[in-house]
Amino acid sequence: MKILSCRKFYIAAAVITALLFVLLPGSPLAEENRGGAGSLSSGGEQDFRDWLEALRREAREQGISEATLDASLIGISPVMRVIELDRSQPEFTQTFWDYLNRRVTENRVKRGRELLDTHRELLDGIYNQYGVPARYIIAFWGLETNFGGYMGSFQAIDALATLAYNPRRAAFFRAELLDALRIVDQGHITPDQMKGSWAGAMGHMQFMPSTFRRHAVDYTGSGRKDIWNSLPDAFASAAGFLSDIGWQKGELWGREVLLPDDFDVSLAGMHTKKTVTAWADLGVRRANGGPLPTAEMDGSVILPQGREGPAFLVYDNFRVIMGWNRSVNYAITVGHLADRIIGLPEIINGHDAAHTPLSRAEIQKIQTRLNRLGFDAGPEDGIAGRQTNTAIRNFQADQGLPPDGYASPDLLERLQKAAKD
Repeated sequence: MKILSCRKFYIAAAVITALLFVLLPGSPLAEENRGGAGSLSSGGEQDFRDWLEALRREAREQGISEATLDASLIGISPVMRVIELDRSQPEFTQTFWDYLNRRVTENRVKRGRELLDTHRELLDGIYNQYGVPARYIIAFWGLETNFGGYMGSFQAIDALATLAYNPRRAAFFRAELLDALRIVDQGHITPDQMKGSWAGAMGHMQFMPSTFRRHAVDYTGSGRKDIWNSLPDAFASAAGFLSDIGWQKGELWGREVLLPDDFDVSLAGMHTKKTVTAWADLGVRRANGGPLPTAEMDGSVILPQGREGPAFLVYDNFRVIMGWNRSVNYAITVGHLADRIIGLPEIINGHDAAHTPLSRAEIQKIQTRLNRLGFDAGPEDGIAGRQTNTAIRNFQADQGLPPDGYASPDLLERLQKAAKD
């Protein structure tokens, strides 16, 4: 079997694009449907057909019916827009405040409250079964699809086949594609109705096919798990997913806190867990300055925008939210939106923290300088992950700075000076 190289893939795309602009001025680069401008040239098409036939054999061996394979795979071609979106990377990272303020808006909070009231009876029943409060389901719904306003317009199987064929993350998306075919084969949705994001996330809650297969729920008893058209199924599936990965009924996600001036910021981070009482003994207080409750529940202090930004004490349910999406900013945003929907206050502290975004190139410079100075920041990929954060902490401690692990313009400037010394 011959796999089309990335270079040939892009050459084919460029040829097709040029032809489109000659023949159809003003046409978009790619269509989000079958047989559109995303098709490859004849040689590329044959390579894709060979790959697709091998996929069909594998699916058939796994028990997926010929009827499902015909309905799902006949006539599909790689979608060039999917490749563009997979390859595109934002030039600038978003700071915590940028991320939160774009997502927790007054309009979204207001709409969330209205929908919480509208679906109260349904959500109360789901809470009784799964233990996940209604406000969190509404918050996830709001962040994932703007309360069902945009669930994606790509044909999920076409998008997944494109990503599975492309070598960059082929194994992951091949498995997701096979799961999508199983979902069709089980009768939950037809191929033409299985729509989602360019990466294959589907329905009101944007489940990947593997998440659907493990956690989706037929709450209505219709015989189908319909996360696209049935809010009961979509809400119950979200609650079931959270319950399955460890949601603790009756516990909060976390709370904003106020740290003492002498707080040891090396304790901040998901790696350190202490009881609420132990954090209180270290001088941690509620955001308004009041005392923390006396509790033996474990929590971690996190600083999403460094020492000058807001601080949060987060509990086990915060870790569960991160099981949905590994981003700390996302998890805080879910929790805060859920709180705002039920009338809890906005974040009080840390609004004056500098939050100029760094570009990926600037983060790469930080990583390069850390590595040159002997602080192992890992791959110089422009993504400030855990290894880079640890290296920043170590550099900050070495320089006598608060080791909060936060990548900032000031840190880059200090690293540039240190690298010249």
